[in-house]
Amino acid sequence: MIPVSVVIITKDEEINIGDALESVKDFEDVVVVDSFSKDRTIEISRQYTSRVFQHEWQGYAAQKQEAVDYAQRQWVLILDADERVSPELKKEILEKITLNSELLTQNSCRGFYIPRRNFFLGRWIKHSGWWPDYTLRLFKKDVSHLEPRAVHEKVVVNGSTDYLKCPLEHYTYRTISDYIKKMENYSTLAAEEILLKNPAQSPVSLLAKMALGPVFTFFKMFFIKQGFRDGIHGFMLAALYGFYTFLKYAKAWEKKG
Repeated sequence: MIPVSVVIITKDEEINIGDALESVKDFEDVVVVDSFSKDRTIEISRQYTSRVFQHEWQGYAAQKQEAVDYAQRQWVLILDADERVSPELKKEILEKITLNSELLTQNSCRGFYIPRRNFFLGRWIKHSGWWPDYTLRLFKKDVSHLEPRAVHEKVVVNGSTDYLKCPLEHYTYRTISDYIKKMENYSTLAAEEILLKNPAQSPVSLLAKMALGPVFTFFKMFFIKQGFRDGIHGFMLAALYGFYTFLKYAKAWEKKG
């Protein structure tokens, strides 16, 4: 067994949660914090772990911190329900934490960035800024915390960090409708964060960003990040992200009144 706590937050994830938990069944501690799902998420989760808890939704960062607080091991791995841990990644995680336990405290790493192999409509996106998509997911609990942000939350580690080579498998946006559903939620949170960071900005500046931001986003993803090499998937992804950019500034403008 791998001496790491895996923590997952869920809300109506019956399609994904079984495969996610199957991929981490050989970790010593697995924690699921659910936001009162109405599908079979809880039932499926309890087939893999007894450490299933329910809490009202507090926001991504706060909810994940809640899950981390339940972790019983020194090392914690945050996993999303649509992600999978491969055998190769498990082996690398075990090797790294074993090595760190043998090093002097001042020389050891406190956290590791893990690359993600992101899939869009069933295809691995190798460009468009989606690979290697490093994200800090493996860390020591006592020196780390989730930064309180409305969207795009991240782990902050007090100490040195390093990078793993083997990726997480991330099966995001299986359909266009799936993307649009998530985009509606994320764009609302992003609009709130835009105004929180800069409450003094004028409606005119938001209108300018609403007009120019989508064009820049598409150009960056499709041309600068070579999304064209991902074919029609790269084109659709750049177009959808451009629309997301429009939505977040439009909603910020709307909230600004």
